[in-house]
Amino acid sequence: MRWRSVGAVAVVAVFLPPLLMLVAGSLRRPGLPPPPGPQLLPDPMSAEGYTQAVDLGGLVRAGVNSVVVAAVAVPVSVLVAALAGFALTQLPRRLTAVVVVASLGALMAPATALLVPRFALFRTLGLTDTLAPLVAPALLATSPLYPLVYYLAFRALPADLYDACRLEDLSPLRTWWRVAMPLVRPVTAAIAALTFVLTWSNFLDPLVYVYDRDLFTLPLALRSLATLDPTNFPVFLAGAVLTTVPPLAVFVVAQRRFLHQYRES
Repeated sequence: MRWRSVGAVAVVAVFLPPLLMLVAGSLRRPGLPPPPGPQLLPDPMSAEGYTQAVDLGGLVRAGVNSVVVAAVAVPVSVLVAALAGFALTQLPRRLTAVVVVASLGALMAPATALLVPRFALFRTLGLTDTLAPLVAPALLATSPLYPLVYYLAFRALPADLYDACRLEDLSPLRTWWRVAMPLVRPVTAAIAALTFVLTWSNFLDPLVYVYDRDLFTLPLALRSLATLDPTNFPVFLAGAVLTTVPPLAVFVVAQRRFLHQYRES
């Protein structure tokens, strides 16, 4: 418990100062030059940067697009990853080993190496300049890591539990949904949080596939906001604060789920 507290303090000490500087910079009056040094309490303080960020950057529309993409991608990714991870526990050991090695190989492949074939595929299907390419990775669980995490979680469950389900004549699908999934809820919360953050902060895919400004997600809207006036830092930082709040809220909810599960166990 002591080392856990020390670790938590170390993490806070690393990540809290940049967040404080981000918020402090967003509260400076737009148009003022940057301060000569760190300034946690701007003088004068102003929320005008947030108003300009929303108006000039189109953050409302971009936020709606990001929410739509995340609302589809997160549950689909979790569902596919959970099904794939459970299916791995039902395969013969040798075949499971082959699939795990293939998944690790796919995990090590750089994402940029797939940009050209993916772009050609989506253009052939007529899906460029839509939100479909941003959601499509969820059909493959977003990352090869997530099915492997579910596989380890399902494999850690007692083998007698699966034997009892077979004696009760439960199908593999019902065993997965009614027995296995409720026992790995912390894993589901973790993968959902990671998928949300990865989807929410995805900049490269929207940059490649989306051209219509009305379809911009928040990372693209922030880029456009930064190019309007590169010296007006408070406006850009205000947009960055608004974009950062949802992932932080998701992590807080996921952490509460972890702590609740820990107390129950």
